Amino acid sequence: MPTRTPRNTLNSELIITKALELMEGRGLDSFSLRALAGELGVGPMAIYTYFRNKDDLYDAVRDHLMGLLPAVPAGADWPDQVRAVCRGLRRLMLQHPCLAQLLASRPLSGHETARVAEGLLGVLHSSGFGREIAARTHTTLFTYVLGATSWEIQMATEQRDPEGLRRLRTTMESLSATEFPTVVDLAPELARTTSGDEQFDYGLDLLISGLRTTL
Repeated sequence: MPTRTPRNTLNSELIITKALELMEGRGLDSFSLRALAGELGVGPMAIYTYFRNKDDLYDAVRDHLMGLLPAVPAGADWPDQVRAVCRGLRRLMLQHPCLAQLLASRPLSGHETARVAEGLLGVLHSSGFGREIAARTHTTLFTYVLGATSWEIQMATEQRDPEGLRRLRTTMESLSATEFPTVVDLAPELARTTSGDEQFDYGLDLLISGLRTTL
C-alpha cells in the first residue's frame, strides 16, 4: 500500500521522482496522474499545484533525465565529440526507455533538450559546418539516435517475451525462399544486426564518414 506523503513535504522533485518510477515500472502508456497521486498518498489536485497537466509533468520528467547527460567532452576532435553525444543519449534512453517515448511525443519542449542541442550544434558550427548544414546534421543525428534506440528498445521487449520470439520464428520460417530469396539467405546476418553497440556504432560511423566528406 502506498505511504501517504507527510504534510508539507510534497514538492516538484518528489513528484518527478515518483512519476519516473511509475513510468519505468508500468510503462508510459499506463501512467496516469490519478495513479501517481495514489502512490504519493495525496489527492490528484495536489499535483496540479506543481504541474498544470500531464504534458507539463512529462516535460519535467524528460528535462530531469536529459539533465543527466554529461557535457560535450572538451579537447576532442569533432567526430569524437559527436560520437560522445550520440552514444550518451542512446545509453540514457536504454537506461530509461520511457525517455524515448517522451522525446518522440514532445520533441520541441523542454530546456534540457535545448541544452543538448546547443552542445551538439556548437560542436558542428565551430568545426566549420555552415549554418544550414549544422542544423540539418543536428536533426539527422538526433533522429538517428532516437529511431535506432527506439527500435532497439522494442526489439529487446519482444525478445524477452517468449510469445514474441515464437511469432518471429514462425514468421521467418514461413517466408518463401522463392519470393524473398535475399531475406531468407541473409536471415542469420539480419538477426545479428538488429541492435547492440556494434550496430549502433556502424550506423553512426556511416553518418560521420558522410559528414567528413561534406566538411
